[in-house]
Amino acid sequence: MALLAYLKSLFILQLLMGFVFVVSGLIINFIQLCTCVLWPINRQLYRRINCRLSYSLWSQLVMMLEWWSGTECTLYTDQATVDKFGKEHVIIILNHNFEIDFLCGWTMCERYGVLGSSKVLAKHELLKVPLIGWTWYFLEIVFCKRKWEEDRETVFAGLDRLKDYPEYMWFLLYCEGTRFTEKKHQISMQVAESKGLPKLKYHLLPRTKGFTTTMQCLKGTVTAVYDVTLNFKDNQIPTLLDIVNGKKYKADLRVKRFSVEDIPDDEQECANWLHKLYQEKDALQEQYNKEGKFPGPTIIPPRRPWTLLNFLFWATVLLSPLIKFACGVVVSGSPLLIIGFITFLIIASVAIRRLIGVTEVKRTGSSYGNQAKKQK
Repeated sequence: MALLAYLKSLFILQLLMGFVFVVSGLIINFIQLCTCVLWPINRQLYRRINCRLSYSLWSQLVMMLEWWSGTECTLYTDQATVDKFGKEHVIIILNHNFEIDFLCGWTMCERYGVLGSSKVLAKHELLKVPLIGWTWYFLEIVFCKRKWEEDRETVFAGLDRLKDYPEYMWFLLYCEGTRFTEKKHQISMQVAESKGLPKLKYHLLPRTKGFTTTMQCLKGTVTAVYDVTLNFKDNQIPTLLDIVNGKKYKADLRVKRFSVEDIPDDEQECANWLHKLYQEKDALQEQYNKEGKFPGPTIIPPRRPWTLLNFLFWATVLLSPLIKFACGVVVSGSPLLIIGFITFLIIASVAIRRLIGVTEVKRTGSSYGNQAKKQK
């Protein structure tokens, strides 16, 4: 086990895995670009193809979590809820406290067959991120600038297009709008006090506009809302770099299903429902901190081999010529070729590190409560 942990920490192996992800992502993006000719001819065929292509990319990240790091994911829910997973269009409400909360969500999506068709209401800045933003663009992800005056038409149009989506989709909403930090929490609770709303201890005040708009636009398409609360055993705070280094965690996800029929149609009442939900989530978090677990029965969905097989396919296709080329460079003895190859490795490592930086709490998130950043 010690040897395996050492191998996982080797930079060269991590770099090779990053190389596979980046190059395969670029190939996938190019294929996605080629599929655009299908959009005016057969939109549903375009969507089905892009669901498979995006799965091929995202599943490599899921593989990192469940096979490379060996992180375990336990569901706290009932069997009746699990039986509906992957068989209906739903809205997912997830707390936004960790760098890898999206990765745990994707893992559940993969295990229930909806990874390729999973959606999210994403901040517009991510559209510019190579691979991630580009893949999401072809997947019809809804982007917003978090300025309702500018977002109104874009969000309504984007959600309206998803009404006839051919694959079952899980539409993720981070209703808090940004990752939880102590500074943002202080500002958020000042807003709650000014609006006469109950204060939350473990969450930011939910931004209701995105939720009410999504419910309004996808009415008749989504049949349920899944409230998901994520925590890690022993109060651990994992990072994507930890996962890359092969560190194992134990994730607990509490899932509660609400039928859309039980959620008010009126915008204000729907917003009030969301505020009440977050008060319940806060109490649930308090209970988890005291007992180290969520209430209710547990289910551990088994990991599937497809993420590992998908990665092995791309690794075989891409690493064989790379290793052959590297051997040729060394054998040639040419200083120019060797320097050029080393430069390529440095550039590649920097690029991969910057992609990982997209998930880091201290480097990302909105300007929530930061007036200087907003003015800039």
